[in-house]
Amino acid sequence: MTDRPQAPTGATYASSGVDIDAGERAVELFAPHAKRATRPEVMGGIGGFAGLFALKNTYRQPLLASSTDGVGTKIAVAQAMDVHHTVGIDLVAMVVDDLVVCGAEPLFLQDYIAIGEVVPEHVASIVEGISEGCVQAGCALLGGETAEHPGLMAPGEYDISATGVGIVESDEVLQAENVRPGDVILGMASSGLHSNGYSLARHVLLDLARLPLEGHVEEFGRTLGEELLEPTRIYALDCLSLIAETDVRVFSHVTGGGLAENLERVMPRGLVARLDRGRWSVPAVFGTIAHHGRVEQSEMERTFNMGVGMIAVLPEEDVDRAQAVLTARHVDNWVIGHVEKSGEDSDAPRVVLEGSHARF
Repeated sequence: MTDRPQAPTGATYASSGVDIDAGERAVELFAPHAKRATRPEVMGGIGGFAGLFALKNTYRQPLLASSTDGVGTKIAVAQAMDVHHTVGIDLVAMVVDDLVVCGAEPLFLQDYIAIGEVVPEHVASIVEGISEGCVQAGCALLGGETAEHPGLMAPGEYDISATGVGIVESDEVLQAENVRPGDVILGMASSGLHSNGYSLARHVLLDLARLPLEGHVEEFGRTLGEELLEPTRIYALDCLSLIAETDVRVFSHVTGGGLAENLERVMPRGLVARLDRGRWSVPAVFGTIAHHGRVEQSEMERTFNMGVGMIAVLPEEDVDRAQAVLTARHVDNWVIGHVEKSGEDSDAPRVVLEGSHARF
């Protein structure tokens, strides 16, 4: 007769707040989702100490590109709504849409979840969203880590981050020196706030206006919470399609800092990008924030994407083809400006916004 193991009589990891069994249960729940986000180059499966990825030998002079990001305080809305899968999509978007700006194809992503107390269903929901985002981006979810932090984070709190790796040929890297006078600036529609400016959005809508997350907002056609949790659009495959079919000069991922600051990062000195605010549609959520918080236009434009989540700069002769590619991929897009010489003043602004928004 075999003796049963005796239950510990002293302090245990579980009694200190870390539940290994719950962590193992979370892995069981999210494993089917994680397996969806793969590529032929992935070697092995879930459970190893490191993820293995076999690079194809078809590259001439490959460069690896990497990017790390998180979702920010949008997670506070997810926690309040008890909806956790959408922020996983946001996480992938913030990483892969930075990678593709230099022309890199996203290959794989690794996530990190820090959580006050592992609730297996919550962790599985987060990973479900991350896996869905990877599928949308065409990259693999190669691995990750879930760390329980009792005493540092409350039981219902968590934060997520990820690092992604992509690849691009060294002579095909998109950079500012490619931009020319006469180039056209093409804006791709955002899905709303994306994952930037949520500290201001939450302060205005929840603290000042005291709008309930579960309340229906006529301008949005859905609840406030649903609007705030709309996932960030993933442009990676759209941008790669543009690279394949047009002579893209540069991309700019419009995140914190807004249109001007992010576009300026890929504009060379001596040139200026002139944008016409009247050329694109501004989602209603931005007007709602500006109204309830009496937020000035300059503050809105340096905090939010204002309806344009990704920008492509390309030669005028390629614009029609680029718009056809994006339309076929169901991405609303507009010609929002052009590039011209800025004169000799080295301190002159490299991005100028002119005109006014039709609905803002």
